[in-house]
Amino acid sequence: MAFNYDKYLRTDKLPTLWCWGCGDGVILKAIIRAIDAMGWDLDDVCVVSGIGCSGRMSSYINCNTVHTTHGRALAYATGIKLANPTKNVIVVTGDGDGLAIGGNHTIHAARRNIGIKHILINNFIYGLTNSQTSPTTPKGFWTVTAQRGNIDPSFNATDLLIGAGATFVARQTIINADALVKLLVKGFSHDGYAFFDIFSNCHINLGRKNKMAQATDMIKWIENITVNKIKYDKLNDEEKVGLFPLGVLHEDNSHLEYTKAYAKVIEAAQNKTKIDFKEIV
Repeated sequence: MAFNYDKYLRTDKLPTLWCWGCGDGVILKAIIRAIDAMGWDLDDVCVVSGIGCSGRMSSYINCNTVHTTHGRALAYATGIKLANPTKNVIVVTGDGDGLAIGGNHTIHAARRNIGIKHILINNFIYGLTNSQTSPTTPKGFWTVTAQRGNIDPSFNATDLLIGAGATFVARQTIINADALVKLLVKGFSHDGYAFFDIFSNCHINLGRKNKMAQATDMIKWIENITVNKIKYDKLNDEEKVGLFPLGVLHEDNSHLEYTKAYAKVIEAAQNKTKIDFKEIV
């Protein structure tokens, strides 16, 4: 039986504004399928997005949504989650929105371990504003701000988030939609901050300027630079150069989720007692 997406979509907003062949549509469907698999009531879900192509994600899902300012999606989401700790808050950013102007909010959401599910759509470029270099643009790629080729070293987003203290870190691509849904479900089940680095294509504003004019060309490129974590772990250091592992890359369930820790602050303030920090790991 075909999956009924209409239940979850604002059908009056369709078709989407994304370019033909864009991977954002795959991610939209994966988010919806993961929400369905979790059995979440849409009234208990809030999707927060920022600016850029990824920022349109909140326009299409028929739940509580907030379309925020550039780089501030996680700041808004932190307030939403603190005020409504039982609700399921999903944040969708691009690589620019989440790692450049919004990079500070990403780092602090991770270190707090607040129960936000952060999906970063990593298409290696500022796509909406016509091809400026982003924090994940590979070296040597042509952009409008690096017309002789990008010389900046790029972030490995998952390494950055593990270093910042994120308790669930994963990576997947748009190529295997079923694997992406399963990964989202696992992360959505995590009691704490969950980060997903999802490789997607922007063949319009990155690919066609770097000899990958078709969506399929960029998809093949993504396929060539990614490998399952099990296989990746068996490679030697030289073989790992230029490759990105897929799957759950880090999971730690030993830390108390932030809104639960903050509830102890509220309780201590109301009762005029001290916080038992043995309970807050």
